[in-house]
Amino acid sequence: MAGAAKPVCSALVRRAALECGFELAGVARAEPLAEAEWHEEWIERGYAGQMRYLAGRRPSARTHPRRLLPHCRSVICLGKLYNTPRPYSTDFAGSGRGWISRYAWGEDYHRVMRSSTERLAERLSEASGCRFEWMALADTAPVLERALARRAGLGWIGKNSCLINQQLGSWFFLAELLVSLDIEPDQPAPDRCGSCTRCIEACPTGAIIPTDREQGPAWTIDARRCISYLTVELRGGIPPELQPGLGRHVFGCDICQDVCPWNRKAPVTGDPAFQARHFAPGLDELERLDQDGFLRLFVGTPVTRTGLDGLRRNVSVALRNEARGKLDE
Repeated sequence: MAGAAKPVCSALVRRAALECGFELAGVARAEPLAEAEWHEEWIERGYAGQMRYLAGRRPSARTHPRRLLPHCRSVICLGKLYNTPRPYSTDFAGSGRGWISRYAWGEDYHRVMRSSTERLAERLSEASGCRFEWMALADTAPVLERALARRAGLGWIGKNSCLINQQLGSWFFLAELLVSLDIEPDQPAPDRCGSCTRCIEACPTGAIIPTDREQGPAWTIDARRCISYLTVELRGGIPPELQPGLGRHVFGCDICQDVCPWNRKAPVTGDPAFQARHFAPGLDELERLDQDGFLRLFVGTPVTRTGLDGLRRNVSVALRNEARGKLDE
């Protein structure tokens, strides 16, 4: 005779998540998300730039997890560390080399996170002895990941819009497991940014701006000025007035995280999936790439999102910035 099903509690969730390779795990109730109102306003203000998919992918799903899983009662929020022992961009002085954002150094995180999240669902089913409905998400559905993660106690949302954990910093990929189980939720973490403005002051293009709202976040990202957006999402030319601020960034940017005090002692991962395949490749090498070379170098990594033409555009800006810097010396 089969044993009785065991209740799934947040402690069991955290143990199972750790076994599946996640450093952070917490539970939030499946309930309406008031943060969806600010998200819509953020888009209406034009801060999303060309990222129209942020508005058009089933926008109602952002207001409640049950728009995706009708019987959802709890959301298990997960964080996977991707920090590595390599230096931060603010500490790297390699002349003639292009900077690629830390998250894109290894394998595409979507596949890694999705498989780990699905494994967690199976592990919870085995541990509890009960069957339940679930849906695994890894940046693959229109949910407000950071809002849910904050409610689940994984951290707070900083002025740079990153989720920050007091012990582990902000170098995390996020994923969610929507479940039909009723699990006691965790408590949201308090905001510990305080009066610190280092990320705001360090952003070369002034992308972190005040919202001037009485309710909701005091600071946000204007993607149209963000180096990550300009080098990855933007199609077409980069505005000339912003190009000097890109420095040698050819894919993404980490500056606001590099200078964050909560990342001073951030741990590193030993997961081979996120180790650097080609750390800070030479700009001259990148400039010479053809399509075959581009794929050989970056296949299976997030860098393929920008495409060869986008990378060439970014490399041209970086080369001009480097030449300008040498002339100024």
